[in-house]
Amino acid sequence: MLTDINPKLPMRNKNVTKDFYIDKLGFKEFGNTNFNEYLMIEKDEIQIHFFEFKKIDPKKNYGQVYIRTNNIEQLYQTLLSNNVSIHPNGKLESKPWRQKEFSLLDPDSNLLTFGQAI
Repeated sequence: MLTDINPKLPMRNKNVTKDFYIDKLGFKEFGNTNFNEYLMIEKDEIQIHFFEFKKIDPKKNYGQVYIRTNNIEQLYQTLLSNNVSIHPNGKLESKPWRQKEFSLLDPDSNLLTFGQAI
């Protein structure tokens, strides 16, 4: 039986990734923090893992995660208050597939899309 999923995304610099997700998005570090090339973070009921890929070109990174939430309006406002840049094509809006969504890019251009059923 499947019980959980933890996406793994590339990162160029662990400290930059950690600062973005912890300081801007409100995640906290999870698990063993002694690995220079690996990072695990969590918030509420989700985890995201990162592996070091120093030579990744952010313009060619297609890493993506879709994160469901139960209070998208509050999350959106919190991120705006934390000066998180929302993707220019990812402003908060209702979609025809009955989701309210917004998107942002992390420092390595991994696309994070947040959605809530409407």
